[in-house]
Amino acid sequence: MAKILIIGSGGREHALAWKVAQSPLCHELYVAPGNAGTAQWNIPYKANDFEGLVQFARERAIDLTIVGPEDPLSLGIVDNFTAAGLKIFGPTKEAAQLESSKAFAKKIMEQAKVPTARYQTFTEPAAAREYIKEVGAPIVIKADGLAAGKGVIVAQRLEEAINGLEKLMGGSFGSAGEKVVIEEYREG
Repeated sequence: MAKILIIGSGGREHALAWKVAQSPLCHELYVAPGNAGTAQWNIPYKANDFEGLVQFARERAIDLTIVGPEDPLSLGIVDNFTAAGLKIFGPTKEAAQLESSKAFAKKIMEQAKVPTARYQTFTEPAAAREYIKEVGAPIVIKADGLAAGKGVIVAQRLEEAINGLEKLMGGSFGSAGEKVVIEEYREG
């Protein structure tokens, strides 16, 4: 019989908890911090409270931790749990960059010869604007970092692309937009 800890508070974690709770192998279930749908299993730890979660997992002899959200993965929760000798399901901080950094993911695709749209990466808004003007529209602009699924602009017109760039790099998405990936538009 296993003791399982699920980290996160969204619908993904609700679905995971619902299904894990049905397993005859699950003896105890905890969700940190959880949501209204997981209330019966919720514990008062934030998903990024690595120290508190590691301590809880040790004290309760948790057999497996499952991480749902991208943020704690990108911050290295798996590395923290592994260093503490705890079993956890999810990518390491380095591997999580495939999700947390569009530029990193594009670089890996190039190295592995995975077909992908042509792109350029920018940290300076002026250089990014010039590139957009040079390439033209339609074009795709992506915040490099995590932006809760909202950091992509698919611009059909040049003006829309410039305005989208200003939004992304102007702080609307915090540090996620400090670097942008601008890539060719592809249908399909």
